[in-house]
Amino acid sequence: MKKLLILFVIASAFSCKNTQGVVAKDNSDPTKYMNTITAKDLKKHLYIVASDEMEGRETGSEGQKKAGVYLINQYKKDKVSFPKGAADYYQPVPASYLNAKRNQNLPDSENIWAYIEGSEKPDEVLVISAHYDHVGVKDGEVYNGADDDGSGTVALLEMAQAFAKAKKEGHGPKRSILFLHVTGEEHGLHGSRFYSENPLFPLANTIADINIDMIGRRDVEHAKSNNYVYVIGADRLSSDLHNIVVAQNEKYAKLDLDFKFNDPKDPNHFYERSDHYNFAKHGIPSVFFFNGVHEDYHQKGDEPEKIEYDALTKRTQLAFVIAWDLANRENRPVVDKK
Repeated sequence: MKKLLILFVIASAFSCKNTQGVVAKDNSDPTKYMNTITAKDLKKHLYIVASDEMEGRETGSEGQKKAGVYLINQYKKDKVSFPKGAADYYQPVPASYLNAKRNQNLPDSENIWAYIEGSEKPDEVLVISAHYDHVGVKDGEVYNGADDDGSGTVALLEMAQAFAKAKKEGHGPKRSILFLHVTGEEHGLHGSRFYSENPLFPLANTIADINIDMIGRRDVEHAKSNNYVYVIGADRLSSDLHNIVVAQNEKYAKLDLDFKFNDPKDPNHFYERSDHYNFAKHGIPSVFFFNGVHEDYHQKGDEPEKIEYDALTKRTQLAFVIAWDLANRENRPVVDKK
């Protein structure tokens, strides 16, 4: 009897290993780490990222560079390193690139990236993106861009911190995650296009992109409740990705998913207007989370005090649990649509 028990224990130990000999982790429930994403922390970050000190974060400006330094310092504090194969947290985007198919005079700028390596499938990479530029200063007024896209910028910080905590406690993601803050979105999606043309990791190994652009407020169509988010693009390339978004929302966030702007015939064409598009056009399943346009879109009134931090928190948590699922599921989402 004792011999049988020993054999059972040995067999059980081997059954917990994958084909690479790595002990598999039970990453089935993200609740503990989802709950580390808090309104308090999001608000703390956003009041800095969208402060007058950052001068509206115009592409390549000193204000944007200050914001970038803040992001990097937070990643260092949370022990989230720069990506494997990179020299530091910056991907330089030269002025010559930013100003090429356009009559602009933008200086050199940078994408900022941070990285958590996967424990079992490190060569497969999930990208989580948000642009950290805005429109700068106009007629002496600072356009702080708290929602556009300070909200997405700080969401990435909180998601990275949650994944880092999970890794520290032995529940790190099985696939690698690249947190990508892109520049030049306001001038034509330049930073994300630059990354897609100069990827640090092969696009063939990039399983999906979760893009977050404006998730801190509400639009007039949802005047009575902020318990919603627009979901754009999830089903354009992959039924799997759409199903993951719906399932994770039903299980954890319970937001009203609004697919209005996902209609290919929608005249706003938001699918083509944010950074996920530069991944999707290369055949990478992509989803874009968005709160819709409000009266302060690209106006000086887009300030941190107008952010609805309860909504920002729930939407960030939704993006996190979707990322958790994508990073830990057995198979990457299948591309089953053109």
